[in-house]
Amino acid sequence: MPVQGRTRKQLRQGVGRNLGVLKVGTATGGTNNTLIDVNTFRGGDDTYNGKIILVTDADDGTTQTTQYVNDYTASNNTIQFQQNASFTVANNDTYEIWDDIHHPDTINDLINDAIDDCVGRFYDPLEYPDETTSTSNTANIALFADNKSLRYDVPSTVSIINNLFYRSKVTSTSLHLCNTEFDTNVNSTIDASVDTEDKKQGTGSAKFVTTSADGGDIAGDTFTSKDISKYNYLECWVKSTIGTSAGNLKIHLHSAAITEGIANSGSLEALEIPALTADTWTYVRMELANPEKDTAIIAIALEHDANLANCQIRLDDIKVVQSDTAVWEVLPRHVWKTQKGSRQIVLTDSGRLQAGYSMLKIEGGSKPSTLSADTDTCTVDSSYVINYATALAFGSTSGGAGTDPDQKREQFAFYLGLAEAAKQAWGFIVNGRVVE
Repeated sequence: MPVQGRTRKQLRQGVGRNLGVLKVGTATGGTNNTLIDVNTFRGGDDTYNGKIILVTDADDGTTQTTQYVNDYTASNNTIQFQQNASFTVANNDTYEIWDDIHHPDTINDLINDAIDDCVGRFYDPLEYPDETTSTSNTANIALFADNKSLRYDVPSTVSIINNLFYRSKVTSTSLHLCNTEFDTNVNSTIDASVDTEDKKQGTGSAKFVTTSADGGDIAGDTFTSKDISKYNYLECWVKSTIGTSAGNLKIHLHSAAITEGIANSGSLEALEIPALTADTWTYVRMELANPEKDTAIIAIALEHDANLANCQIRLDDIKVVQSDTAVWEVLPRHVWKTQKGSRQIVLTDSGRLQAGYSMLKIEGGSKPSTLSADTDTCTVDSSYVINYATALAFGSTSGGAGTDPDQKREQFAFYLGLAEAAKQAWGFIVNGRVVE
C-alpha cells in the first residue's frame, strides 16, 4: 500500500485544492495586524474580505494565527486582520486563504475523521519490544514468559497481533542471580535481604526495604570481574510496591565497589529503570551506554535517584545480552489467543511449555495516530485521507434536497468513491488478532 507520509499541512492544502476554496502564498512583509504579498495578490479592493487567512511564522515553522480578513487594499497588496496576531508577519511567512465556508480547523478535524475511519483496515506496523529505539517504554519494557503464567497484558501501543515469537537463544552473561543479598555500601535507609517467596527465577529475589530513602541512596554488591564489552543491553526483573517514573530507580555497574559518590557522578553504567506499575513484576531492558569500557565490571548497585516514599523494591535475574544474536521462534497460533476485554495474550498450557522461560516479541500494529500539528506526518495513504476528507467537507455544506445548486452531494459521492477505491487497494489484513 502506498504511504506518502505527508504532513497535516500538505493534506489540508490537498483538500482545499479539491474543494476549490484555497489560495496559498508567501508574505513579503506585514505587521501583527497585516500581511503583504506584492507577488501574488490579485483583484481590486476588498477582494479577500471575509475570507479566513492562516499564517505560519517562518522563524519556527509552528507558530500560527488564524484570522478573518477585515479589509484588503489593492494599491499596496495588503490584507488587514480582524484582530492582532501574536507575532509580526514578516518576509517568507507562509499563508493560506480559505473561503469562509470551510474553516481550516474544520478541515483538520475532517482529516482526523478520515484517519479514524480506516482503523480495522489499516494499522501502523510495529514490533514490541521496539529495538530501533532506546528512549521509550516500547524499547525498555518487554513481555517475558516465566514458564508459569498463562496470561500476559498486551502493551497499550499494540492494537493487533500478527505473530507472537519467543526468544529461544541469545548470547548473555549473568551478572547477579539475586539469590544472595546485596551487602556492599548499603545505606542505612535501605534494608537488603533475599526473598525466597516473591521471585521470578532461581531460589530468591533481591529485596530492598526502604525507609525515608533520599535521592542518591544505594545498595550495592560485588562479584568476580566480568568483561561485558560485547553486550549491549542489561535485562532483569523489577518489582516495586509503589508506582515509579522512569529514572526514579537506577542500576549502576562499575569496575570498583560502588559508593554514593561513584553512583552520583562516576559509574561506568548508570541505567535508568523505566516507569513501573505498583506491585507488578516487570521485565526491563536498558541499553548499555559505554559497553566498550565495560571490560572489568565487578560491582552493581541499585540507586534511589528520587526521594521515593517508603517502599519495597525487588530485583531478579540480572544479566547482559547481545541483542543481535537473538534467535526468535514463532509461537504457533493454536497455542495462544487474544482476549479483547482484558487486552491480554492467553497461552494454552502447551504454549506455556513451548515458550518456557524466554522473552516474547509481538509483531503487529497500532492504530494510526491522528494529527495535532501541521508538522505531524500521516502514516495512512494520503490519497485516501485527502479524498475522504474532501467528501466529508462537500457533504457538510451540501444543504437539503432543494438547496444544492453547486451539486455538492454529487461531489461528495465522487470523492467518497475515490477514497473507497484507495482503501480497496490496501487489500485485507490476514492472520491478525485484534486486542481492542
